[in-house]
Amino acid sequence: MDIAALTPAQGAGSGHASSSERRLGLLTGLVLYLLAGAFALPALAVDIDGRIDSQEWREARHVTDFRKVQPLNGEPATLATEAWILATPEGLAVAFRNVQPPSVPRTLQRVQRDFVEQVDRVNLMVDFDGDHRTGYNFTVSSTDGVYDAIITNESSFNSDWDGHWHHAVAGDEESWSVEILVPWHIAPMRKAADERTLGIYVDRIVGTTGERVAWPMASYQRPRFLSDFQPVSVPDYSQALLAITPYVSGVYDAVDQDNHADAGADVFWKPSGQVQLTATINPDFGQVESDDLVVNFGAVETYFSDKRPFFTENQGIFEFTTPSDYSQLLYTRRVGGTADDGEGLGDIVAALKLNGSLGATKYGLFAADEADAVGRTFTALRLVRDFDSQNLGLMATHVDRPYLDREASVVGLDHDWRPTAHWNVRTRLIGSDVAEGGETTRDGGATVWADYEMDHGWRQQWIGIHFGNELDINDAGYLQRNSVNYLHWQVSRRFTELPAESRYASKDWRGRVSTDYNDHGQLMGHQFRLSRDSRLRDGSSEYAQVNVNSAGYDDLLTRGHGALWLPPNFNSSFSYERPRQGHWGYQVRLQAFSGGLSGNEQIGYDAYVEPRYFINDAFQVHAGIELNHTPDWLVWQYDNLIGSFDGREIDLSAGLTWMASNRHELRVKLQAIGLEARLRQAYRVDSAGHAIPSDEPVDDFSVSSLGFQVRYRFEFAPLSYLYVVYGRGGYEEGLVTDGAAGEVRDSFSLRDDEQLLVKFSYRFEN
Repeated sequence: MDIAALTPAQGAGSGHASSSERRLGLLTGLVLYLLAGAFALPALAVDIDGRIDSQEWREARHVTDFRKVQPLNGEPATLATEAWILATPEGLAVAFRNVQPPSVPRTLQRVQRDFVEQVDRVNLMVDFDGDHRTGYNFTVSSTDGVYDAIITNESSFNSDWDGHWHHAVAGDEESWSVEILVPWHIAPMRKAADERTLGIYVDRIVGTTGERVAWPMASYQRPRFLSDFQPVSVPDYSQALLAITPYVSGVYDAVDQDNHADAGADVFWKPSGQVQLTATINPDFGQVESDDLVVNFGAVETYFSDKRPFFTENQGIFEFTTPSDYSQLLYTRRVGGTADDGEGLGDIVAALKLNGSLGATKYGLFAADEADAVGRTFTALRLVRDFDSQNLGLMATHVDRPYLDREASVVGLDHDWRPTAHWNVRTRLIGSDVAEGGETTRDGGATVWADYEMDHGWRQQWIGIHFGNELDINDAGYLQRNSVNYLHWQVSRRFTELPAESRYASKDWRGRVSTDYNDHGQLMGHQFRLSRDSRLRDGSSEYAQVNVNSAGYDDLLTRGHGALWLPPNFNSSFSYERPRQGHWGYQVRLQAFSGGLSGNEQIGYDAYVEPRYFINDAFQVHAGIELNHTPDWLVWQYDNLIGSFDGREIDLSAGLTWMASNRHELRVKLQAIGLEARLRQAYRVDSAGHAIPSDEPVDDFSVSSLGFQVRYRFEFAPLSYLYVVYGRGGYEEGLVTDGAAGEVRDSFSLRDDEQLLVKFSYRFEN
């Protein structure tokens, strides 16, 4: 069982007061050093005020040929859009002028940092080395809200990273404009001669229609995105930077009647363009960020992203993924995760990250150490070499876990090859070596992912995966499962030139066939998948999918006590999201599925609806409800004993967001879960994979879970915040069920955790 609660305590490291006091002397010295420096910003070549001055931008590259990429038909933009690109000693400056007359309503909704709302916005994306490996995304909305992310694997966006860059917005009745300045110290860059070649992409999105126009005509909907950025030569500017972000926090625990104070700091030092050093002392584990509430009785671990500033800064070089969902050789949530004795979370003493380049080779070094006898030591090495049409990389991780008498090492090789404009091939080789209790286990894996972009919207994709039975990367990384032999072929067709009277702007159909065996030769299943991803002319989106699955074994359910043979089944889903129109927006998700030992004889469902009401451009509230019925839910008990349950679950969610300004944010977030499971029949799984009915006692059970958080955030300066957070939550599992609705009602009385947190952090730069 895997449980994640929506409280300030989720993911929060439990530091020791005495350790914090010893660290304060070092923190004070670092801060005083920076306070002694001069912090006045230099005069900028471009004044970032949102008003495009022709004299300031007279030497810039002027871009007017914006083409539609959503829908992806290459037609000229419906609304005129211009951009200016200028390299200055202070950073890369980019300006946008967006024509938008009153006949095209302008979205004036305020948004949180890293927003996902469908609003008017512009994007600047930069590959600073022009090697197609790592890009940086900078987004500004028409109300000066921002989103920033790191792009890896051609088109994978990770918005956990927050950078320090400059932006401003201005507008009149006929148009609105944006100016952006991205300092050169924001990313490590290879040494160049007098000039460096950047990869640049700029686009603009119209909130009311969802139309996206871009230069060059590249799209993240294609297999290749970073590789299609426009090469732009600029002078080789470089900047040095020393930034220290100390924090202090205090927590009042209302349950234990206890107070706790803590302090720490993140340090960022870039002495030159080719070297960046990031360090952290007693890092905050993200008490101000809450994970979504999850109740997981399955055998696959729940994946959570990492929002801690140290672990997101310059993390792109350590990206080593496979086609397996969420897989990573370095999953930083392991650091400071559950301690090896199972009691609480690991106390991170310090961590260090070094990024840089030597010639055409990039490198990354990572190290983190936890305190006490149950603490672990994590190290990682990353090397990347870029060639004209391919990248080659090496990743190595090592974890020392003395409490378990365990050491785990993993080595991976990754190769990305772009032989032509139509082909993109990604290959991964992985090996693991784990020593525990005097015994050593070694195994390996390999994956190949090939995409072929054809003409007239046609595409093909091939994926092959082999993971050995003993492959284990989860001491430092994340892999849902080993023992896999998987193949799939997918063919896709994108339709973008639809009749003007159609409510759809584009449709993307995909068909896939796949087969999956474990490494013992047992069939996991064959599958046929058909899906359609659609964009509507009013900015809404739809997604529909059907999977038809053959019979096959489930070798994870009993946790190694035998594989269970399951009959054929299916699952289908439909989702629709309508962005704000007037005061309302909403999303709907519907699913129908079969499974368990009943196969297609019994059908389950899952339905979710979430309306969102916008009181004004700064204040919105939402409420959602999800209903789930799984008529033949298989839950492991122990050994090879499983129970078939009639499972019902109700999830409630609600909240509000008040953006008093782009610097003041109040957020309320509530999640409550009620689950009941009534036994249908107990079974033993025999050696042939058959489910044999058993009279052994297996009880009905229920779950109630609650997560509630009120968070106020004030931004004093870039990446400098005051947080005041109240959180309450709890989890209860019982043998008697009061019905899913009753369990939801009971969840509101849970009080395992109740805390008030005040945290202040300030970024000093020299």
